[in-house]
Amino acid sequence: MIPENAILWAIAIPLIGSIGILASGKSPNLREAITLITAVVMFLVVGSLTHVITGGGRPSVSLIEVFPGIDIKFTVEPLGMLFALVASGLWIVTSLYSIGYMRGNDEANQTRFYFFFAIALASAIGIAFAGNLFTLFLFYEALTLSTFPLVTHHGTPEAKKGGRTYLGVLMSTSIGFLLLAIIWTWNLTGTLEFRPGGILDGNVEGPMVGVLLFLFMFGTGKAALMPFHRWLPAAMVAPTPVSALLHAVAVVKAGVFTVLKIVIYVFGIDFLSGSGANVWLMWAAAITLLFASFIAMRKDNLKARLAYSTVSQLSYIVLGAALATGASVVGGGLHIAMHAFGKITLFFCAGAIYTATHKTLVSELDGIGRKMPITMGAFVIGSLSIIGLPPMAGAWSKFHLMLGAASADQYIFIFVWALSSLLSAAYLMPVIARAFFQPLPKSVGAAATGEGIQEAPLFSLIAISITAAGTFALFFFAGDIANMLAPLAASGK
Repeated sequence: MIPENAILWAIAIPLIGSIGILASGKSPNLREAITLITAVVMFLVVGSLTHVITGGGRPSVSLIEVFPGIDIKFTVEPLGMLFALVASGLWIVTSLYSIGYMRGNDEANQTRFYFFFAIALASAIGIAFAGNLFTLFLFYEALTLSTFPLVTHHGTPEAKKGGRTYLGVLMSTSIGFLLLAIIWTWNLTGTLEFRPGGILDGNVEGPMVGVLLFLFMFGTGKAALMPFHRWLPAAMVAPTPVSALLHAVAVVKAGVFTVLKIVIYVFGIDFLSGSGANVWLMWAAAITLLFASFIAMRKDNLKARLAYSTVSQLSYIVLGAALATGASVVGGGLHIAMHAFGKITLFFCAGAIYTATHKTLVSELDGIGRKMPITMGAFVIGSLSIIGLPPMAGAWSKFHLMLGAASADQYIFIFVWALSSLLSAAYLMPVIARAFFQPLPKSVGAAATGEGIQEAPLFSLIAISITAAGTFALFFFAGDIANMLAPLAASGK
């Protein structure tokens, strides 16, 4: 397939699939088959672009000129290629998981769920392949709007409240800050194109660089930089497959992807580091990284604990972008993939526990590893990756990020990342210790739950096993991903 056509098909396929999902709503088996087939086909189309990008190609296609000099444009480069592969690949396993979870919990409005999930994935690919700030902003907003019905899926007062927080924070930051930054950039440069080396060098200087960076970074609310992070814990009222979408497949990854994209292709890493305007962002990311970890330690609700873990882990990537070195931006890109696999595994496990036992609190998980050995074994793998221990994927991205801090002579942030790893262990290892080293409470004995293994539905278990295996496998393929991202390190030159 011609690369330019593959770009358009990658966005169109989930939109076409969403129509099929609506049309087959009365036949659950057909609806779910269409979901899976659509996800697989989209991943294959996205994957067909990989050899072009690794070979140095940068395919691009423009659809329509909206304003003079501003068009809807798509360009594939290494960072966008990685995000698109992660989003489309994890859609397949999330769809498998959703079948088991939605049926196992007898969820209502399943057709609506799968429909908006497909729209969200089309939006994520639009963000990944955006060739300019205007296109990115359009799909960024589309992703917010398409995930809002998923966050409020249950329709309860709590879900509606969480949805209002979700929509309110993301829309107010993007319109109040991000859109303003985009308009200001257009006024300064006369272009919104993403270009290696950036477009701002020579067009803005002094304190205004820091102000513009502030607008872009806090305007990207999906990156969950404090204090604009509340939408993420609030959205945990959604079903677990939606939590996986928010934390691993699309939403937060769209946020940190946007942060990296703006630093690399709008500011340029050389210009940003030379301006000194990035120092405040380093500390804002470091504070978010540590504070969120401390909050996670105090959460008894498992999904809430994992939500604040995500807030912390996202700031790894923001800090990598803020350091503005070749190694740090490559490390940030690596962490998009490594965190995605580790965190989706943990959320899948949380949902499996709920489906099988209806337990949501860490304090209720004593001995559950004996009842759910596959699920909790996967939880161990995901946890080790989030902590950053080999041979799990997260070890490599943290290594590259620390190299970036060293190359910028910002050794304090190596300590910050090391401390964060210890804090990650402090909020994840107690879950594992309870599951495997505490006895089952008498109220959860054989008479109450049945003898033997009590795992989640098969489809959910397959998805958990795939992502856990992927978390382990990525440790050995990290070098290939880093090689694909290597041009990012030269984007400031």
